[in-house]
Amino acid sequence: MAGKTVNSAILLLVLGNAMALISDVFIKLMEPGAPILQFAFLRCLITLMFLLPLARKIDRSNLFAGIKVHAIRAHVHLVGLLCMIVALSNLPLATANAVFYAAPILVMVFSVVIFRESLSPLSVLAVFSGFAGIIVILRPVEFNWAAVAALGSAITLAINAVMVRKLPQGQTTVHKLFLNYLLVIPASGLLAVWEWQQGATWHPEILFTAAASAFFILGYNITVLLAYRQVDANQVTSAEYTGLIWAVGIGWIWFNEVPDWWFLVGSLMVVVPLVLIGLNQRRKSPPRGFNPATRDEQQAATAEA
Repeated sequence: MAGKTVNSAILLLVLGNAMALISDVFIKLMEPGAPILQFAFLRCLITLMFLLPLARKIDRSNLFAGIKVHAIRAHVHLVGLLCMIVALSNLPLATANAVFYAAPILVMVFSVVIFRESLSPLSVLAVFSGFAGIIVILRPVEFNWAAVAALGSAITLAINAVMVRKLPQGQTTVHKLFLNYLLVIPASGLLAVWEWQQGATWHPEILFTAAASAFFILGYNITVLLAYRQVDANQVTSAEYTGLIWAVGIGWIWFNEVPDWWFLVGSLMVVVPLVLIGLNQRRKSPPRGFNPATRDEQQAATAEA
C-alpha cells in the first residue's frame, strides 16, 4: 500500500493519525511528576537516531542550508513539545487534540499578518468558528495552565508551518526533520541536565516511553509522505481529521474519558469549516505537489507525539 490511489492514501492517513494518537497515549501514560525535560531530550535524540537510516534523503553537500530558519523552527518545536506534554498529561486526550486543531486556523491568521494574504469568506468563517469552538471546548470555568499549554502547542505548530516557506526550496522532509532534531539536541540536553540538578528523579521507563513515542510519530510522518506523494493533497487532506475520532475512541476506552456535549459541539465548530475548505480546494484542483507540513514538520515542522 503506497498511497497510489485516493482510497489507499486516505487509509494511510487514517492509520497514520492512529499512530500519532498512540504516541500521545505513551505521553499521557507517564507517571505524575515524571521528568518531562528528560523525556523531551530523549525523544528528540531517539528520533534523530531513527532518521539516520534515511540519510540518503539528505543533501549532504548543502546540509546546513537555511540554518537560521531551521534553528528557530527547532527551538519553537521544543517549546511546542513541552507544551504538548503538559497538555496531554492534564487534559482529556480528545480535548487536548481538539485544541491542537487550532493550528491550521492559526496558520491562516499568521499568513494574513506575515504574508499579507487575503482570506476567502469560508476561511474567515473557519477562523471565527474555530476560535469560538476552542472556547466552547475549554470553557472559561475550566481554563487552566493545561489549556494554555494546549493553545501554546497549537501556536508553535502554526508558527513552524508558516516558516516552512522560508526554508530552501528542494529540501526533503527527511532533511528538514533531521536538522530540526539535530539543532534542538543542545538546548534540550541542557534543560534535561538542569532538571536533573534540580532534583528530578530519573525514571528508567522514560527511555521506553520516549522511544515508543518517537517511533509512532515517525511512523505517522512516513504514512503522510506516502499518502501525499502520489495523490493531490486536496483529495485526501480531510482524512487528517480522523485523528480527533481516534482521540475520542482511545480516550473513552483506555482512559474512561467520556466526551460531553460541549466537546462535541466545539469540535464540530473547529473541524467542519476546515473540512469544507478542503472540499472547496478539491473542486478548484490546485497543482500537484502541494504537500502540507506533517505533524512533526509543524512541531519540528509535524508528525502528533
